[in-house]
Amino acid sequence: MRSDIMTKKRKKETIEDKMKYEIAEELGLTDKVKELGWGGLTAKETGKIGGIVNVRKRKIKENQKEK
Repeated sequence: MRSDIMTKKRKKETIEDKMKYEIAEELGLTDKVKELGWGGLTAKETGKIGGIVNVRKRKIKENQKEK
């Protein structure tokens, strides 16, 4: 194996990444993501995930303002 592949640094997982995985699981898409990666999803599936992420982020922001 090439050493550059083995030493590739992993990107730190963000809140958005965690949300994406959670939503993909809720929509029954985790197997597809694991098999094909995020690029294997259809535009409709990706848009659905993105829309839900935005709604949840908005709710989090509103809850923080109320405190």
